[in-house]
Amino acid sequence: MRQTCASSVRELVDRVVCIRDGLLLNLSTLREKINTLEMERSALLAEAEELRKVAQSRADALENEVSQLRQEIKALKELLDSTGTE
Repeated sequence: MRQTCASSVRELVDRVVCIRDGLLLNLSTLREKINTLEMERSALLAEAEELRKVAQSRADALENEVSQLRQEIKALKELLDSTGTE
């Protein structure tokens, strides 16, 4: 009977050790994945910021272009008005 109990306890200890090793491996894998995701997040945030800057620059350029076109329209209207009154 003692041999059976000792054997059962040893099997349980072996199972617990195996489970612990599996959990440690999972923990290590999760830490690696978290680190990878944090690096990817940083890269994506930097890329998003760069895209925001490019979009803002493009918007500013378009605003300038629209302003210039409005000035040209105004100048053309003035030119047409002045030639029509002569």
